[in-house]
Amino acid sequence: MLQTTIQKSVRCTGTGLHSGKQVELVLRPAAEDTGILFSLRNGSGSTFLTPAPSLVVETGLATVLGDGRETVATVEHLLATVSGMGIDNIHIEVSGRELPIMDGSAASFVYLLKQAGVRKLSKPRQVLAIKKRVEFEKDGKFIKATPHNGFHIDYTIEFAHPLIGVQRMELEITPDNFVKELAKARTFGFLKEVDYLHANGLALGGSLDNAVVLDDYGVLNAEGLRYKDEFVRHKMLDFVGDMAVLGAPLRGHFEVFASGHAMNNAFLRHLDENRDMYLEPRILPVPGKVAKDVRVKGLEPVAVPA
Repeated sequence: MLQTTIQKSVRCTGTGLHSGKQVELVLRPAAEDTGILFSLRNGSGSTFLTPAPSLVVETGLATVLGDGRETVATVEHLLATVSGMGIDNIHIEVSGRELPIMDGSAASFVYLLKQAGVRKLSKPRQVLAIKKRVEFEKDGKFIKATPHNGFHIDYTIEFAHPLIGVQRMELEITPDNFVKELAKARTFGFLKEVDYLHANGLALGGSLDNAVVLDDYGVLNAEGLRYKDEFVRHKMLDFVGDMAVLGAPLRGHFEVFASGHAMNNAFLRHLDENRDMYLEPRILPVPGKVAKDVRVKGLEPVAVPA
């Protein structure tokens, strides 16, 4: 299997979850072996940052990356889309220190990447495969991983709310499955938490336009839910994005119970710090002769001037 990048550069603007201000995002093609590269634009230039488990500096409202000088927040939905759609190399330019929250799901990023198209490169893809069972548990929550020739997630959540309760979903993460089953699932929160955050100057960009909000009995959003089990689907989406911080596609079967950004990152740090024990680099075979350019079916690419 060959590495991929996007065909054309594309951009969008949207509201930042933390600041409530407009932020800009530009996605550009990247050369083979680049991986995921963030370019954080500020008044004095740009800071470049490549995701790594040790660079996750905050996991409260979202996953935040930082290098001690600059930070970029709410990266998980875009990283989930890049990983879920099988894109290996991409340059992500951010103005505003956070990614736009869009509608609280990954659907807008799927739309953006379909506009860009996908192009195959000349080098084979390298992945990191789970080579032996690993169990990571804390406060009744757990992530368990075993070898598997793919990326399979078995996720369970449990909330003491009449509309959620216990929800479970299993899914093999492929580009088609990610787009069809996970991408449209929105982030969610509880009204009492939203009121507290806003009162303390946090999540200023959060609203019913970009999150599912629940009171004690049901959903406040007029349109209701997109799926009956939208809550567990979004948690799976977050998990895909948080695992992409490792820097290479993961291969394994992951059984997850009640995890969130903090535990996802703690698990990933454990894997990263014990690579020799749990992870095996593999180069995926390239079957026969592959065409140079392959586009995602859908909208035509939209070019952005360099």
